[in-house]
Amino acid sequence: MRLSQMLFVTLREDPGLAEIPSHKLLLRAGYIRRIGSGIYAYLPLMWRVLQKVSQIVREEMNATGAQECLLPQLQPAELWRESGRWDTYTKAEGIMFALIDRQERELGLGPTHEEVITTLARDMIRSYRQLPLHLYQIQTKFRDEIRPRFGLMRGREFIMKDGYSFHTNEDSLKQTYQDMQQVYSNTLRRAGLAFRAVDADAGAIGGSGSQEFMVLAEAGEDQVLYTEDGKYAANVEKAVSLPTKVQSSAFTTYEKRETPQTQTIEKLCQFLKCSPTQVVKNVLYQTVYDNGMTVLVLVNIRGDQEVNEVKLINELTKQASQYGAKTILALTVPDTEAQQKWATKQLPLGYIAPDIEDSYIRSEKQLHPKFLRLVDITVIDLKNFVTGANESDYHVVGANWGEQFQLPSQVVDVRKAKPGDRAIHDPNQTLQSTRGIEVGHIFQLGTKYSKALSATYTSEQGEEVPLVMGCYGLGVSRLAQAAVEQSYDQDGIIWPVAIAPYHVIISIPNITDTKQVQAAEQLYTQLNSASIETLLDDRNERAGVKFKDADLIGIPYRIVTGRSLANGKVEVVERKTRKSQEIPLLEVVSTLKQWIDADQVEEK
Repeated sequence: MRLSQMLFVTLREDPGLAEIPSHKLLLRAGYIRRIGSGIYAYLPLMWRVLQKVSQIVREEMNATGAQECLLPQLQPAELWRESGRWDTYTKAEGIMFALIDRQERELGLGPTHEEVITTLARDMIRSYRQLPLHLYQIQTKFRDEIRPRFGLMRGREFIMKDGYSFHTNEDSLKQTYQDMQQVYSNTLRRAGLAFRAVDADAGAIGGSGSQEFMVLAEAGEDQVLYTEDGKYAANVEKAVSLPTKVQSSAFTTYEKRETPQTQTIEKLCQFLKCSPTQVVKNVLYQTVYDNGMTVLVLVNIRGDQEVNEVKLINELTKQASQYGAKTILALTVPDTEAQQKWATKQLPLGYIAPDIEDSYIRSEKQLHPKFLRLVDITVIDLKNFVTGANESDYHVVGANWGEQFQLPSQVVDVRKAKPGDRAIHDPNQTLQSTRGIEVGHIFQLGTKYSKALSATYTSEQGEEVPLVMGCYGLGVSRLAQAAVEQSYDQDGIIWPVAIAPYHVIISIPNITDTKQVQAAEQLYTQLNSASIETLLDDRNERAGVKFKDADLIGIPYRIVTGRSLANGKVEVVERKTRKSQEIPLLEVVSTLKQWIDADQVEEK
């Protein structure tokens, strides 16, 4: 492709709305253009990158026997109501674009396709002889993000590969799940990315086993905890660990003490000269279920620990049925305004005790009359602990479960694992932290959707049995931007060879110099004939502008038909290392082919 004929405009300054390096660079280098909030056009250079990522994905998926298809983006609301997710996606999480057609039928723009694919399976799969079956698609998805940001990382429209498998049993599902672990690892390696596969929370998709694939980058939204021995890695939302050891309490007798202005754990421990490991912290939450019922939740947790709200949401979702509900619409820490709607009197915030009375809750139809009391595993064995006294400016010390306070019956693990914690598989290993960009997520769904949508098959014994399902997602456009976030410098993007829009860019310093132009044209033809994708910068621009643009757009190799032509050579610069060498014209094609092949083998 000739750059003079391409839709190509670069920017010298960072765009005002861009926040992270990859977003800034893709805009500056002319890869994407913002059309609206969270909505971007993929320009010619970017589209080539996306096609290359998609091709790698297709090759890896097809090698497993998976079949590509294309599913509708418009999805009837009744399918989502059958699965029980319509309210979750349109109200609780609020990420689905919902609309009403001219026949007053409700529809959603697909953020994911479990309901559609399960409906197809229900209609088309009859016998165990048709299983296992694995279908996938590469398609645009839509999500109504509250705060679109970071360009393609969190947009309202994005390209994704999503696949769905159907099985007769869990063993068959686990085999495909393992195949997808390998496919995703192969894909990321071939794309030239450093990544880590981590245990993850299943979220609104649901199911049992779940694993995310994180491209490692400082700007990653996700925190990953791992051990140096390579035997454990998890998203912080899912991570488990052993907390630091409890320090012995200095309080041997129970008493109530005045502790003015100690609403925080830090202030309390400074005042009492105690360790936060000796404190039972009582954290108040307010949850709203999908039937409108509001439940006040009190979590008892160790003073040096934080509540992992993802784990808490999962726990509360399990309890939905006892409140006549299916799922959660919202989980919040009730502020003053929220408390006024349900509290009979002012709460002693910062001084709440585990036994705060249910009488604080008003008697109203859609308000559960009792606190849901959950005790985290970090506090069940504490002795002579410190906690609130249900009175502002007062705490109690030397308290014990079974004496001053009754231990809640529901013991849970809702603590947030953190760097420095001891690993469960080996307490001698401590958790380390890194940041990552989630580009892939695989799930063992089991029968969650097949039961909800009555998708069954006839077994060898002639019985109607729910299909066992798996789900596998990979963000194509997100992966492309993640590659930039992982590899750039002060001058621009550094694309891995496998997904770069072109392998080589030829820069003609002076287009009025006949020899420079002839050499460039000759190399352009020869390189493309040798399947080396080449971009020819034949614009009427200064050499410095061309060199800056070449660095900015990040093509792996740059050829300069400059002064060295006098010796029958051209300058070849590797973008990644900035190494420059002069190569004879007759050897350029063979040398570059050798380098590019070696790069791609290394990435594999």
